[in-house]
Amino acid sequence: MVELLPLANIEASAVEALLDAAFGSDRFGRTAYRIREGTAAVPALSFARVEDGVLVGTIQCWPVAHRAPDGTATPLVMVGPVAVRPDLQRGGYGRALMARMLEAAEQKADSALMMIGDPEYYGRFFGFTADATGAWDLPGPYEKRRLLARAVNGHTLPTGAGMIGPR
Repeated sequence: MVELLPLANIEASAVEALLDAAFGSDRFGRTAYRIREGTAAVPALSFARVEDGVLVGTIQCWPVAHRAPDGTATPLVMVGPVAVRPDLQRGGYGRALMARMLEAAEQKADSALMMIGDPEYYGRFFGFTADATGAWDLPGPYEKRRLLARAVNGHTLPTGAGMIGPR
């Protein structure tokens, strides 16, 4: 039996083990972790895929903000990580989790979405682009072309300069 459940229903240790398997235990040094440091995942937008009682994938979303040079803060939701058990990757699991999250975001997101990801994939299948993010900055190394965003639920994207960090 396949279930897409709220991530809050899953044991935190199981989620951490899946993230370690998918991304390695050195994942905490990545820029994405700095951006969301000290925040908790958004429950309404974070999901788990469970098959026959076993966790096989997760998607997490985080409350972050774009802070303009004048101090104006615009809330955003950071998407990711999208994690799938390594032996099941490329089987459509991540795509299903993204689709479920976007469905929820169109109804429940309190701001637009942003992520660090492959523009060819996330643009083609989910409508994320780098069109609004050219003047944004992150607190660590990243490739500009991989900083993506998407408006949802009536929320627009900030387009000017700004640093992305925890809300």
